[in-house]
Amino acid sequence: MFTAAILVPSPPLLVPELAGAAAAETASLRDAVAVAAKALSALSSEWVAVGAGATTIDVPSEAQGTYLGYGVDVRVTLRPGHAENPDPELPLAALTAGWIRGTWAPDAVVDARVLAADLPVERCAEYGAALRGFLDRDDEPRGLMIVADGANTLTAKAPGAFDPRAEGVQARIDAALESGDRDALLALEPGLCNQLGLGGRVPWQVLAGVFDAPPSSCRTLYSAAPYGVAYHVGEWRP
Repeated sequence: MFTAAILVPSPPLLVPELAGAAAAETASLRDAVAVAAKALSALSSEWVAVGAGATTIDVPSEAQGTYLGYGVDVRVTLRPGHAENPDPELPLAALTAGWIRGTWAPDAVVDARVLAADLPVERCAEYGAALRGFLDRDDEPRGLMIVADGANTLTAKAPGAFDPRAEGVQARIDAALESGDRDALLALEPGLCNQLGLGGRVPWQVLAGVFDAPPSSCRTLYSAAPYGVAYHVGEWRP
């Protein structure tokens, strides 16, 4: 049985060097991610990270990346060691997983899976079920990191501008993540999520597929929407 799943967001402002003046305002978000990462690290040093991107790609633990495309050459690796030849095109979900690993779990090794953001619901659930088999493959416990952002249309100044539908949809997602409601996550409609700038739909539906039964426990460490974008940090245990 895999050990636990942690749920983290992927904004570049999570990284203090990139956040600039906003670093103080996002401190509580970073603190929550730190708690989640350290908890997972205490259980396992082998992680699988799942996020969404433009296309589907598996990112091996040997990969190296940099946030240079976001303004600062903050380098990350998915396993212990220094990034000597970072890939400037490494997907954001993999960058996030690598940065979290290096910051709070330096002994961990991460295998990142970036899935196309338009992956159908059924395929997400199937992928999650197959991933469960990989996580449970042998006696070595593995941890799961879900890298996912909520709606970016919650306020007029949000990156996606304001959409009056976003608050209700995001509230249902927050409740599902807090309670471990797999069915509610699988009920998310891809077209609407896309319109609301809700980038976490695919990884959250993969999470629902990984769990073939409701989680034995859930813990929410952070749930808020700074700058009009919803972020959730938490933990599900099988």
